[in-house]
Amino acid sequence: MTASSQSFEPASCDDRPLRAALGRFATGVTVVTCQTEDGPLGITANSFASVSLDPPLVLWSPAKGSARFPFFAAADRYAIHVLGAEQAELCRAFARNGDSFGRFAWRESAGGVPLLENCLARFECDKVAEHEGGDHVIVVGRVTRVTTRPGAPLLFFGGAYGAFSAED
Repeated sequence: MTASSQSFEPASCDDRPLRAALGRFATGVTVVTCQTEDGPLGITANSFASVSLDPPLVLWSPAKGSARFPFFAAADRYAIHVLGAEQAELCRAFARNGDSFGRFAWRESAGGVPLLENCLARFECDKVAEHEGGDHVIVVGRVTRVTTRPGAPLLFFGGAYGAFSAED
């Protein structure tokens, strides 16, 4: 271990050091959307991963403590939008407010799910499973439709948003 390294047991301290350590893993950024009785709802999330190619499954993990959690827990269909480097404002808008659709191009799918336009990738999903995951729930969805476009990803690292720069 170097002089600037630190080691700790997460159960023995508040969650800030663990949150900072987890922030050392760069992730892509998504906005997950669903339809509610009150209209479309979105939430920014970086807890997204592929699960299986056959069948096509993905997961995301909403926080139980979020005011938006009950709506996503009740949704049987949703869409996960992978954001491009130029979509930081869209990311921030849905991180603050789940009702930011008026500021961005979107449409409704045939199944009624709100779909944001111009994302790097969009996965339309039917929920197939939920698993307890501490203060989050792991939601597994079967991908029913995929839309992609070329571009660079929006990344989250160390509490900040940025872009990817490939090594030559």
